[in-house]
Amino acid sequence: MLFRRPPHPIEAEIPRLRRFALALTRDRETADDLVQDCVARALAAWATRRGDDAALRPWLFTILHNRWRTRQQREWARPDRISLEDAGEGPEVSGGQWEALELRDLDAALAKLPGDQRAVLLLVGVEGLSYEEAARVQNVPTGTVMSRLARARDRLRALMDGEPPQASEGSGRAHLRRVK
Repeated sequence: MLFRRPPHPIEAEIPRLRRFALALTRDRETADDLVQDCVARALAAWATRRGDDAALRPWLFTILHNRWRTRQQREWARPDRISLEDAGEGPEVSGGQWEALELRDLDAALAKLPGDQRAVLLLVGVEGLSYEEAARVQNVPTGTVMSRLARARDRLRALMDGEPPQASEGSGRAHLRRVK
């Protein structure tokens, strides 16, 4: 008779972590690397973790989000970045042509949102975290989550309606003019 160990609670969260990582990174390999890094860190810290299983998902999303931000900061420091437009097509879409076009447009509009707005929109809208949980994940006040979410929804709606992107969009960072 074989005895199977019960699955680790983190295992059940891996599909959600992958979905969130893929939405943040826009690249399957990078998303998988990010999830692997997150799970490795979570398992290493498991013995010292405080909290119940209800707090597991926000804790894991916090680790993943922090690892993503660290990677983003490293990429911004490298001069050889490639824009999302040059990176290629998004994931393949099954279904009808109209649905595929709408999903492609939504994917492109999400890519144009600043990273913090995109992250909070995904945490609350897709992953179902509360405002308070999303605030803990991003290490910001709840009011900041609410304002980022409102701005993200407004901007996403405008982009889906065909409005041109604002001047400061694209890199997610403000453009500064050099003054002599």
